[in-house]
Amino acid sequence: MTGRIAFQGEPGAYSHQACRDARPDMEALPCRTFEDVIEAVRKGDADLAMLPVENSTYGRVADIHHLLPESGLHIIDEAFVRVHINLLAVKGTKLDDVRAVMSHTVLLGQCRGFLQSHGLERITGADTAGSAKIVAEQRDPSVAALASELAGEIYGLDVLARHIEDKQDNTTRFLIMSREPNLARRGDGTMMTTFVFRVRNIPAALYKAMGGFATNGVNMTKLESYMVGGSFTATQFYADIEGHPDDHNVRLALDELRYFTSQLDLLGVYPADPRRQS
Repeated sequence: MTGRIAFQGEPGAYSHQACRDARPDMEALPCRTFEDVIEAVRKGDADLAMLPVENSTYGRVADIHHLLPESGLHIIDEAFVRVHINLLAVKGTKLDDVRAVMSHTVLLGQCRGFLQSHGLERITGADTAGSAKIVAEQRDPSVAALASELAGEIYGLDVLARHIEDKQDNTTRFLIMSREPNLARRGDGTMMTTFVFRVRNIPAALYKAMGGFATNGVNMTKLESYMVGGSFTATQFYADIEGHPDDHNVRLALDELRYFTSQLDLLGVYPADPRRQS
């Protein structure tokens, strides 16, 4: 065991914040790409992977649904992070000194109201924490960064304005993944089951496949489709349901699903984070 949890981005990224919140006892390992995060766990350089899958404002994270089924990793937990955006600048800077802000294009778009009201120019950076790192290195008080407070702490920047995002409920959901599955029931709350499947090439296959969840009272919280293999006809579905595969109603629903699918892969079983209800 390494005691490490891998994430994509620079130290101070929101994925780093997720690691700190969900696994405070583990060392966070920054990686360049999502593929590098997965490979770090595969190789044993880290025990767990922290991967963002969706954002309440911008929807699913690009490419992640393609990576998960092929990763060889298993979902063992989920985590939610409120995306609080902060204006960070070199120490001693006043808000009136700032003329431009740097960040990932998504964060720039999430703070339009604040940026417009202060007449600030937007500079697109590779990512949020990386922008904070550049601002700290350049030491130019006229350029600030939009990032987490954790990034400000790591790079020694002052927080000039806190929580300046336009939408106060902006939240990112993360999946925590490991090399080994954990199918045991944990905690006293709801269990979640995540899987991917492809339907058979028969009329109304998806409608028929979903019927088992309705008739057996299984709540499906997410169902998304995406193309695979570069084909417009090969569609894979990603689904989250409430319940454990050993629950009687879930077992019946999955049995019916198997009848109408050509492929069904379980990605993980894990406790529902209480914040998914908030």
